[in-house]
Amino acid sequence: MGTEEIIEMTGKYQMANYARSPVAFVRGEGARLFDAEGREYLDFLGGIAVALLGHTHPEVTRAITVQARNLLHASNLFHVPVQSEAARLISEGTIGGKVFLCNSGTEANEAAIKLARKWTADRGKEGAHEFIVLEGSFHGRTYGGLSATGQPKFHKGFEPMLPGFVTIPFGDIAALEDALTERTCAFLFEPIQGENGVRMHPPDYLQEAERICREKGVLFVADEIQTGLGRTGAMLACERFGVAPDIVTLAKGLANGLPLGAVVARDEVAAAFGPGSHGSTFGGNPVCCAAAKVVLETLRSPGFLAEVSRKGDLFRNGLSELATHRTDIRRVRGMGLMLAIEMEVETKEIAQRCLQNGLVVNATSGNVLRFLPPLTVNDGEIRQALVLLRASLPAGGRK
Repeated sequence: MGTEEIIEMTGKYQMANYARSPVAFVRGEGARLFDAEGREYLDFLGGIAVALLGHTHPEVTRAITVQARNLLHASNLFHVPVQSEAARLISEGTIGGKVFLCNSGTEANEAAIKLARKWTADRGKEGAHEFIVLEGSFHGRTYGGLSATGQPKFHKGFEPMLPGFVTIPFGDIAALEDALTERTCAFLFEPIQGENGVRMHPPDYLQEAERICREKGVLFVADEIQTGLGRTGAMLACERFGVAPDIVTLAKGLANGLPLGAVVARDEVAAAFGPGSHGSTFGGNPVCCAAAKVVLETLRSPGFLAEVSRKGDLFRNGLSELATHRTDIRRVRGMGLMLAIEMEVETKEIAQRCLQNGLVVNATSGNVLRFLPPLTVNDGEIRQALVLLRASLPAGGRK
């Protein structure tokens, strides 16, 4: 089936809620994608941070195949060994405590919202149900996650949003302190804002925020759906900023392309979820958990995260060097292999030119190009991406 036929069929049978580029990918290998016409692309978006170990990783594929031969699904009314093994690796690799498994990032955030409110209510603070969230945040598309998202453009047409979410200015620690009241349940944040263009908090902001939350008895909840699982060169980005959340949400690359999300909570907080308090029919699917085991074991293997940091520095230095020869690049942002360039111009057309030149990137937040390559990307692919990016930038922006 050719590209035109695929595009026609998509338009005929699928809702038009995605602004799709006119490319149909049919195969992937490592940091490479191949379209229906056989053309090769360098993937520096990774399915939006999902292909953590690259496309069709051989060990992931093997684990999926073996598990599919044994058991595709079992109800969570019973014990599932591969699910328990994946949960152990998630707990040991992050903040300890207990794990709830679901299907996606927005589901993880919904579960975290419920868990935080239940824990607070169990402590006799039934009126304390509000979440403090940040301008520019993104926490998902379902109504809880959407209501927590501090970007009105995502709310348009879906109002009213759910009550109980108080949005404060980004980077303003005094605003956080002022917003905390007897109605506050938790502070929900991304260590680095992803959908808002890889936006970094001011230095020491998160450490101060954690201190204030501890003093007020408010839960400190990290949305690490995009930043977690090695993306910044640590299992959690919170580690890079010296903070320890009470609850963490994970998804994206957890199963390297299969749908799996997780909530991790300190034992005391996790105890609020007793039998019947929350659930998911497909959460912790055995095949997805088999893939997650490979991902988590790889991330924890000797030297892997150090290599992510090194490759991130290589890529960031290349972007910074490129910026010195341009008048239209304001700054390079990010950490590890979660990077972006903020530009003086809109980036949608630049992202399309990158695609035409064989480089898959993402335009976000109007004037930002975001890069989320697989963590297994190699030095040569990073250098190739920089060459393709340079060729795709506007001629008028050169010094």
